[in-house]
Amino acid sequence: MAPSSSSGLTFKLHPLVMLNISDHFTRVKTQLNPPSSSCATRNIPTTVGAGAATSPQNVRVYGCVIGAQRGRTVEIFNSFELVFDPSSDSLDRSFLEKKQELYQKVFPGFYILGWYSTGRDAIESDMHIHKALMDINESPVYVLLNPAINHAQKDLPVTIYESEFHVIDGIAQPIFVNASYTIETVEAERISVDHVAHLKPSDGGSAATQLAAHLTGIHSAIKMLNSRIRVLFQYLVAMQRGDIPCDNSLLRQAASLLRSLPAAHSEKFDDNFLMEYNDKLLMSYLAMITNCTSNMNEVVDKFKTAYAKKSRTGGSRIPFM
Repeated sequence: MAPSSSSGLTFKLHPLVMLNISDHFTRVKTQLNPPSSSCATRNIPTTVGAGAATSPQNVRVYGCVIGAQRGRTVEIFNSFELVFDPSSDSLDRSFLEKKQELYQKVFPGFYILGWYSTGRDAIESDMHIHKALMDINESPVYVLLNPAINHAQKDLPVTIYESEFHVIDGIAQPIFVNASYTIETVEAERISVDHVAHLKPSDGGSAATQLAAHLTGIHSAIKMLNSRIRVLFQYLVAMQRGDIPCDNSLLRQAASLLRSLPAAHSEKFDDNFLMEYNDKLLMSYLAMITNCTSNMNEVVDKFKTAYAKKSRTGGSRIPFM
């Protein structure tokens, strides 16, 4: 067992990091061992970040953890995957630097705090990766998630390591030491975790299938409620015009039903509804803009490649603005 840390740092880990690592491991393991019912006959490429081991039982994935350090408190907010070279037990630095640059543009307050992997315990080759990241962060953290299911274990299967220099055989060498941590969540993360927990498949179906069935059921219920309200409205309008005889008993039932509904016509309700509606539209617009920007970047990259090729071969230059 690794010794305990003596740095005095306080680590706060967000659930999003654990969800990202778990999702990364599940995807890589599924690709290496596809279900026979759907993927047995297809050749699926290895996902970014897969480890050196090709056996699904020995799958290891790699990535970076990002966050912020305020004084003696280190808060790990998010993570992203990395490309691992099994032949040299090293990470693709060009890919790492590109991802770091992109994250700095989107989250200027977040920095690379360290890296993550999966496994039961830290192994000797992990220290090579740890040392390689010291030029980015002089004291990186190592988040290790154990994907093995242990129903008797009550603690989270996540261990955070720091590195400390100890003198071994007269030589100062870095070793991994255990660091204590706490789980820190915000409201959005609590809602997301609760949503994911309730999407656990119970009949062999995927979570996406269950979500689609749930939304379909809600849509059908709303559609049926709308049709019945429309019938009642048309009946009351016809009764008001005198097309059908007035039924006081039915009017009392309708009035009682309406009084049981909450009062929705208020200035506060209208403001909250418009705010929520505008937020949903904004998210939709941002998703569309992001998708269009991504497609535009791909087209520009292809255009630049063709332009550079034409320039090297001495062919006719393609005008570029």
